Amino acid sequence: MDNPLLQTSGLPDYTAIGPEHVTPALDLLLADAEDALQRAGGAGVPARFHALSSVLDTAVERLSRVWGTVGHLNEVADTPALRAAYNDNLPRVTGFFSRLGADSLLFAKYKCIDADAEQLDPAQRRVLANALRDFVLSGAELSGAARERYLQVRDRLAALGQRFDEHVQDATDAFVLVVDAARLHGVPEDVQHAAALEARERGQDGHAITLQYPRWRPVMQYATDRALRETLYRAYFTRASDHGPAGFDNSALMAELLALRQEEAQLLGYSSFADLSLATKMAKSPLRVLQFLRDLSARAHAPAKRDVDDMRRHASERLGIDDLMPWDHDFVAERLRQQRYAFSEQQVKQYFTAPRVVQGLFRLVETLFEVQIAEEPALVWHESVRFFRIEREGRLVGQFFLDLYARPGKRPGAWMDHARGRWRRPDADGALQTPVANLVCNFAAPVDGRPALLTHDDVVTLFHEFGHGLHHMLTRVDELSVAGISGVEWDAVELPSQFMENFCWEWQVISRLSSHVDTGAALPRDLFDRMLAARNFHSALGLLRQVEYAMFDMRIHLEPAAAADIQQVMGEVRREVAAFEQPSFQRYQHSFSHIFAGGYSAGYYSYKWAEVLSADAFSAFEESGLFDTETGRRYRREILEVGGSRDAMDSFKAFRGREPSITALLRHQGIA
Repeated sequence: MDNPLLQTSGLPDYTAIGPEHVTPALDLLLADAEDALQRAGGAGVPARFHALSSVLDTAVERLSRVWGTVGHLNEVADTPALRAAYNDNLPRVTGFFSRLGADSLLFAKYKCIDADAEQLDPAQRRVLANALRDFVLSGAELSGAARERYLQVRDRLAALGQRFDEHVQDATDAFVLVVDAARLHGVPEDVQHAAALEARERGQDGHAITLQYPRWRPVMQYATDRALRETLYRAYFTRASDHGPAGFDNSALMAELLALRQEEAQLLGYSSFADLSLATKMAKSPLRVLQFLRDLSARAHAPAKRDVDDMRRHASERLGIDDLMPWDHDFVAERLRQQRYAFSEQQVKQYFTAPRVVQGLFRLVETLFEVQIAEEPALVWHESVRFFRIEREGRLVGQFFLDLYARPGKRPGAWMDHARGRWRRPDADGALQTPVANLVCNFAAPVDGRPALLTHDDVVTLFHEFGHGLHHMLTRVDELSVAGISGVEWDAVELPSQFMENFCWEWQVISRLSSHVDTGAALPRDLFDRMLAARNFHSALGLLRQVEYAMFDMRIHLEPAAAADIQQVMGEVRREVAAFEQPSFQRYQHSFSHIFAGGYSAGYYSYKWAEVLSADAFSAFEESGLFDTETGRRYRREILEVGGSRDAMDSFKAFRGREPSITALLRHQGIA
């Protein structure tokens, strides 16, 4: 019990957890969980909801929480030893959960539960309904060779997803290009300074450019050296592919992942993995998803084509670029935006210091949702990580870790996951376990003691992830599997996150969270007005890019032959929806972790689907007033607090009083 991973009564001690603790902890926890599974399926436990929960859920939740801690550290503080420990234990853990989901004896007991006789409340009825559905989708009705093969497929898929992610991270971390200052002409001074520091830390002269997004993108936007932009574009968009080191190439993994997902679907009686994936989503059918995406594409295509024509004309007439290439797009778009709206991202960035933005976000959340947020000490995995608690009327609601900055050994991107969920624990006389979230971003870190500066896109990202966190932490549901984000249909999960993004375009909010890094002055109103005018600059192009990714995702999981030529499918999708041609070497899909290693396989369309919901939800605040207490309270109660305890459509209609409309989304994006 001196193993820090086994101290699960409070928060994890991230300073004490080491790779050497992983296997011993899982030896014990897996044995406990296996024993609980055997007892729950045996004759000694009646087929009753609370009886099964009290035997099984405690052991499984503890295993899940500890494994989640290990997985989290593997994403934010990766080392060779930790990665090895994680990969050694991954088959053991996924194997247990595959057996749990497919256990026929346990499934038989759940089918015998009488919800009326036990007087289950609505959340418990939802748990029961989800459990019965998930047993079927996890192979509980399979037997013999089909069952064994299903379990093998599930284990292999978990291993392949982990390797895919590792290849992307390793390919990202492995690239560094050292250049002299002359090649960074046009690049903002703070980015150049950070690149110089990076080179010195690597023991080299000059400026080191990496593929970490906060370092890579400003060079693509501002560097006048076209050859440099091409080099960086090629490096970024061929990560983990056949155009890079063979040890990082994800090509074979992708083909095997798709083939195994198709096999999994067929074992469960579905014609494709897309059909299997959509069995638990709002959209229900691949055809409906493709129709939705093609409708968006049709609405956005003409304005997107105009945007591309504008860029070509500006590039030729103003920048001497007659053959606009993809590595020119960010550079030309930034120059065009500066000319058209008289501001640059670099100018805006000076007003968004990370401390002030975080403080402003907290004040907004406190006002909207009637809570208080305060920092408190905690044992964290990196010195830059902070920890906070959320209270309402003096009572703890939830807590969260905030990890904002990019660094080697940290997975790219931004995400929310949970350290633990809200639960009325059956093993502690119904004591309430409050939720804890991990909120992770990859912004450029502070340099030379000055506060980190965020782009407006960074601000939007932070608000997005905090929306996920609020969904997790503000729940009032006491059943673990439908509390907060758990149990919510995947294509509705992004509603609370995208809802929060809208506040980043409101002067009443921006004026409170902006503060110039040197003068402390708030963002000038005239600059904000120019930002607002530019809000939909190339929005149609952005929409088409998301449609492209979503349609590619749906097609490769719908068409069994897609695994044999993934690049061909990507090419076909681009020819159908993209506004400009990509070079033949482009391999974005090889680092598309959302669908090959995350939870978005045959579900990436969820971002646009949920954006319809979120834009319509935000329009309620536009109608009643941005800080209207009653609207905020209704949103909190009908969307955030109910979590996955009822259908997402029912929650939306309870808040909005009707079904969602696409009108608000099209208006917000300027393509109505």
